Amino acid sequence: MTGSRFTKAGLIPVVSTKLTRKDKLGEIMVRLGIKRMNYPAAPGIYAVGAPDENSDVFVTANYKLTFDLLRKELDGLSAWILVLDTHGINVWCAAGKGTFGTDELISRIDKVKLKEIVSHKRLILPQLGAVGVSAHTVTRETGFKVLYGPVRASDIPAYIANNYRKTPEMREVTFGFTERLELTPLEIVVSLKYCLIAVVLIIVANLLRYQRFDLSVFNGVLPFTGAILTGAFVVPLLLPFIPFRAFSVKGFALGIVGTLALIFLSRAALADSIIYLLFLPAISSFFAMNFTGSSTFTSMAGVKLEVRIATPLIIISIAGGVVMELLKTLRVL
Repeated sequence: MTGSRFTKAGLIPVVSTKLTRKDKLGEIMVRLGIKRMNYPAAPGIYAVGAPDENSDVFVTANYKLTFDLLRKELDGLSAWILVLDTHGINVWCAAGKGTFGTDELISRIDKVKLKEIVSHKRLILPQLGAVGVSAHTVTRETGFKVLYGPVRASDIPAYIANNYRKTPEMREVTFGFTERLELTPLEIVVSLKYCLIAVVLIIVANLLRYQRFDLSVFNGVLPFTGAILTGAFVVPLLLPFIPFRAFSVKGFALGIVGTLALIFLSRAALADSIIYLLFLPAISSFFAMNFTGSSTFTSMAGVKLEVRIATPLIIISIAGGVVMELLKTLRVL
């Protein structure tokens, strides 16, 4: 907070459009999955610049990453930011869950006494929140007209300069390389616990087989780590270039390529080759499928169908690998 703005509804806190080192550190932590589900901004109304009764009102979620992004892009402008209580969830997800919705918007307008703060009847909502808000209901109940702004907050200045009209580019939801790259750290962090499980299982298997511990056991971890990173990192980056629509199939395909390369380069024995083929592509498939929740073009129905079909196949393949590994450990193979 950098001060306060006096209005008929009382003092409104002013927030800076410059992110502090603490803000940036918080973003890094969230990207790494640290306190990701506990990073809210307080619901209410805030000011940026020196807004008055004629200034625009931008509506957003109380996920602090979203709030910070919006206020940063309002640099040089004077505006009000109305923050809804979305339980610390971003706009798109909250709109789907109903927390960035009609009832909360109507309630928040009343709680902050917005009619006493501005003289106009115009609200600018993010386009990605449209699915959760009934614009005509908001207008009927509050008198405020709902405008849906651009997808990206960075387009807001151009949107205003264009007399509140969106260009086709402002309407387009993109999922480019940089956007996918920003999401991969979280995918990798989530996968680390599975890496640890793989390490423990491989150490136990080697102890049973050789009755001793050897640092070379970690060589056996590398293929599984590679399979996890293939699904959690490589597939998201190469997403548009990998054939097939289903993420699980994309991961499986890339996993097969990597596994065959491993078998060829390591000159693996037949039993090891079969184990690799049962384990590794299935692991890559699982982590690639996990990325569907981060994408912008998958539907809930499509995701549910893919999970319902792919999950049993992944389990069967991994179970087959476990059986083969046990047989090898017991020297049956």
